[in-house]
Amino acid sequence: MASQNSNTPKNKESSQSTAESRPGPMDVLRGARAQLAELTGMEAESVSSFERTEGDGWMLRVEVLELARVPDTMSLLASYEVTLDAQGALTGYRRVHRYERGRADRS
Repeated sequence: MASQNSNTPKNKESSQSTAESRPGPMDVLRGARAQLAELTGMEAESVSSFERTEGDGWMLRVEVLELARVPDTMSLLASYEVTLDAQGALTGYRRVHRYERGRADRS
């Protein structure tokens, strides 16, 4: 019986530690930017959207400087859709839009 009692607290502790080990939103944002930069070789300038997915993962839209030009308003930027799992590990990314810094989206 002693072994049964010792297993019960471990199970509770492991389920609590799993929930506690999930990164918070700011950690997810920082991690996503770093992982995307490592994979693409381009630094993220900003995160324009951030949401949880149905499977407890995350989806972000990250704005990346792809080609610096002079003047800066002519630089090429791109929006990347980035997906992460519940722990914040990057599971996929794709470029969804490319644009010049000085141009607004068309309505």
